[in-house]
Amino acid sequence: MRFGLQLGYWGAAPPQQVGELVVAAEQAGFDAVFAAESWGSDAFGPLAWWGSSTSRVRLGTSVAQLSARTPAATAMHALTLDHLSGGRAILGLGVSGPQVVEGWYGQPFAKPLQRTREYVDIIRKVLAREAPVVSDGPNYTLPFTGPGSTGLGKPLKPIVHPLRADLPIWLGAEGPKNVALTAEIADGWLAIYYAPRLAGMYNEWLDEGFARPGARRTRETFEIAASAQVIVTDDPASEIERLRWVMSLYIGGMGAPELNFHAQVYRRMGYEREVEEIGKLFQAGRKAEAAAVVPDEMVLDTTIIGNEDEVRKQIGVWEASGVTMMLVSVGDLDQLRRLMPLVAS
Repeated sequence: MRFGLQLGYWGAAPPQQVGELVVAAEQAGFDAVFAAESWGSDAFGPLAWWGSSTSRVRLGTSVAQLSARTPAATAMHALTLDHLSGGRAILGLGVSGPQVVEGWYGQPFAKPLQRTREYVDIIRKVLAREAPVVSDGPNYTLPFTGPGSTGLGKPLKPIVHPLRADLPIWLGAEGPKNVALTAEIADGWLAIYYAPRLAGMYNEWLDEGFARPGARRTRETFEIAASAQVIVTDDPASEIERLRWVMSLYIGGMGAPELNFHAQVYRRMGYEREVEEIGKLFQAGRKAEAAAVVPDEMVLDTTIIGNEDEVRKQIGVWEASGVTMMLVSVGDLDQLRRLMPLVAS
């Protein structure tokens, strides 16, 4: 089992001591460091800045949002970071949700699976640098010939020769169709709210993708990075209480009431009643009541909390379910030090 450090995205201000955390994570044996984006900080800048103090850990986006950049622009970011880091970049991509895509980026959210397939195909063409990049769309057309075009667009190859044509692309996916697409066209799956007890269901989705003609990977060469809170503590009750609030935010507030992918994940786990109640309370502004609805089991399905021996045992359960990397968030150096014996073992 490998470990990745999830830096996440920024709140109202840049987080403190992240540079020290990143360096300490590399020294502790972490395999990778990831940065995310929502509608504030971007995913690539922090990796270039804080990653410059490292020499071994891989640097990944978890995730860069498709609608934030054209496929060619994302390929430019990825190949630049890959050169600067000496071949350590992982390009993690995700579609986000309609509230962000249409409200923040001003782009249509429709047909996310189709858009993802086209987007990844264009990036791979850029990185391969075998010919000028062209795409027939319908979502991304190169050269552009639509309304307002001059007709002067020219197919191009990147000026910079990419360091790796096979720079790994991982996809953030939650639903069955998206996970199957990930297994078909990507090198890894960035799984959020992964529950080991549902491994059989995930394997069905993945196997559908692996079995498709032209699938890029097999199960043996595919990476599954599961984002999870891994907390070594002698007071699990207080951590569970804290995570109720985080979980209620994502279930009740991170998406429209009629289309919230995080809520759908927990419905598939069997928490239909709880999800409905959390959503109604959160949308009504009754956030404390929404958090109180979250049962312990709902938290523990997707997190690892306990003393060192209990955490080590649970990590083994996640590994046996197919996870190849635990992608963990760490708030400070003390939390990181608590994880060090587990990373090294």
